[in-house]
Amino acid sequence: MTYGPSRGRPGSRSAQAYADIGLETQVLSASPEHLITLLFRGAQTAVAKAKLYLQAGNIEGRGTAISKAIDIVDSGLMHSLDMETGGELARNLKATYELIIRNLLLANLNADLEKLELAERLLAEIGDAWRSAVDPQRPDIAVNQQNIA
Repeated sequence: MTYGPSRGRPGSRSAQAYADIGLETQVLSASPEHLITLLFRGAQTAVAKAKLYLQAGNIEGRGTAISKAIDIVDSGLMHSLDMETGGELARNLKATYELIIRNLLLANLNADLEKLELAERLLAEIGDAWRSAVDPQRPDIAVNQQNIA
């Protein structure tokens, strides 16, 4: 019997599958408020990965991670805003999300760590405010650098 070539670390595919199932379970059982918390967490994780890839000189990884962060901010966070009911707050959040996306694009285009860190700070501040105001019973664990690699 022969086996195909090994890809990555042993067990990494199993660990990823397990993580995916855990996330799917969280999403399916989450309140609408906690879904936003999960979006913030996903965007912050993608930015943290992009930062590691930027520092390692991995252009493809950086681009993929930044694209994922942009997609989460644009398709998830920005599209969850209720512009009619939210008034000035929704308009301010939309402008901030657009600024985050612009900084992510510039970070990717110019390999700019400063722009990436600015997007990271904005996501962290808004995410923390969201969790403390709307989703306090689910404490958020800071992005763990060991789980990113």
